[in-house]
Amino acid sequence: MSEEKKFNYSYSSAEKIFAKKIRKKYEPRTTELSTLDRIKELDKSVAKAGTAVSIIIGIIGAMLFGTGMSCIMVWGDKLFEIGIAVGIAGMVVAAAAYPVYLAVSNKRRKEVADEILRLTDEII
Repeated sequence: MSEEKKFNYSYSSAEKIFAKKIRKKYEPRTTELSTLDRIKELDKSVAKAGTAVSIIIGIIGAMLFGTGMSCIMVWGDKLFEIGIAVGIAGMVVAAAAYPVYLAVSNKRRKEVADEILRLTDEII
């Protein structure tokens, strides 16, 4: 009897990278973050807070504007003046979303500035 010994080898760099990314999702997270990871999280938290508040304000403004338009278009003979007032109020609220984003982001930036400067001093 003849025994043939074969060796099969397949390698794919893309598959290996993909497998590592998936594995990283399922590995237990360490409780301690590296200094650079902590800096990244703090920097992201600045924009997240402002974004969340401004999206909520923008949605409320758009809803008010739509309500005003509906009052004008559907019940124009009875609610025209109210529709104009509600629509203008909606535009004002929606227009306030960006300044609110800036204000919340700047406030959060001031709150985390000392921590980020301390952490960056450790790296630099």
